[in-house]
Amino acid sequence: MEQQARTLKPGQRSQLFTYDLATGASTLVAESTSMLFEAPNWTVDGDWLIVNGDGLLHRVPAGGGAFEPIEVPGLPLLNNDHVLSPDGTAAYVSGFDGHLHRVDLTARTSRRVSNDHGPAFIHFLHGVSPDGSLLAYIGMDLLRDGGVRTNIYTLPTAGGADVRLTDSPAPHDGSEFSPDGQWLYFNSERGSDMPGHAQLFRMRLDGSGIEQLTRDERVNWFPHVSPDGTQVVYISFPSMTLGHPADLDVIIRLLGPDGLGTDLVHLFGGQGTINVPSWAPDSTRFAYVAYPQS
Repeated sequence: MEQQARTLKPGQRSQLFTYDLATGASTLVAESTSMLFEAPNWTVDGDWLIVNGDGLLHRVPAGGGAFEPIEVPGLPLLNNDHVLSPDGTAAYVSGFDGHLHRVDLTARTSRRVSNDHGPAFIHFLHGVSPDGSLLAYIGMDLLRDGGVRTNIYTLPTAGGADVRLTDSPAPHDGSEFSPDGQWLYFNSERGSDMPGHAQLFRMRLDGSGIEQLTRDERVNWFPHVSPDGTQVVYISFPSMTLGHPADLDVIIRLLGPDGLGTDLVHLFGGQGTINVPSWAPDSTRFAYVAYPQS
């Protein structure tokens, strides 16, 4: 959760891959030695991947090609939390102004959709409901003692009151809707009595029925449910990792019904690798970003 655009380190590059569940193969789609890009979404037609970089959205053909900036006059610079609307016409984004915005991808216009809770409250978007009516976001309260508190909220896309679903000092992040719209998946340290042990959870849309999905020694973040509702991929950090930092040896895993993760990809990455929903619309592939260093 950063408030400035990230940049590559000397000798580092950004690499965008797609992973095929059937073959277990990763395919390089694009790379850059000048722009640190992050957090791929897949468009609903399956033709494009959308990432952020240098504070802007960019798109690149899913089969490979050049990045095209999505320039929107008046839109603040963006962090890496962006999600496409179910009909594919819009992107909901988190700005460095602390607010959520709707971007019309055809007209290249935007409007703010979040409410103003003062300068000590920052919005980080992670999910849009399947019917397009609700956003799920993380609200970060900046506390007077210098600490922070992060809880899960929903907000109508058409405007209206926020609803806080969690009220806990334990960190929460990555709140994302299930394809049937009945659950919110997220990661949290609420199941641990020590910092740096986030696990995966889900809950009903009213905040009830919280279920812990993983119970292992690693630190698990950003659960993404496939569009057909059958599989969940997530990123797993080394044990005792605080937050979701960049530049670590991490694992992308597939969640099993027993709560154990099957390793899919080992890579150098972390922050930016798979922060947002990144499944192909047919549930056969997902996209991710690696950040190797020479």
